[in-house]
Amino acid sequence: MVFSAAILLCPVFSPAFWGLYISAGLSDMLDGALARKFNAVSHSGEKLDTAADVVFVAVCLIKLLPAVELPLWLLVWTGMIALIRIINVISGFAIRKQFVALHTAVGKLTGALLFVLPLTIGLIPLSFTGGIVCAVATFAAIQEGHFIRTGRE
Repeated sequence: MVFSAAILLCPVFSPAFWGLYISAGLSDMLDGALARKFNAVSHSGEKLDTAADVVFVAVCLIKLLPAVELPLWLLVWTGMIALIRIINVISGFAIRKQFVALHTAVGKLTGALLFVLPLTIGLIPLSFTGGIVCAVATFAAIQEGHFIRTGRE
C-alpha cells in the first residue's frame, strides 16, 4: 500500500512511477508466496491483500486513465466487469454475512494480466491487450460470483 500511495506523487510513465509500480506489483506477488511457503497464511492477511489490491488498482486508474485513450467499448466492458464484481461483493455479504474475497486461479491470472497491461502501452495496441484482459476478467468475475453463491472456494 505504501508503494501504491507513493505512485500518486509521481508523474505518470516517469522512471519513479515505473519503479514504484513494479515494486508494488512484485511485493504483492511475493507476500502471498512467502506466506504460503512459511505457513503464515491467515484470514486477516487475505483481507489485507485484497485491500492492497483495491488500493493499487484505484491508484493505477487515477494515474493511467487520464494518460491513455481508451476506446468506448473497452470502457463499457470494464464498467460491466466492475458491476459484476460489485454484485459479487453485495451477494457475498448477503449470503455469508461477511465480506467475501475469493482468490481463484483465474482471478490471479486476471491480476497478473492487469499488472502487465500498462507495461505494454506503446508496444501493443490497447484495443488488443485490453480485449484479452477484459475477456479473462469477465470469466473470473462470473466464476467468483458462481463460487460465492454455491459456497465453493
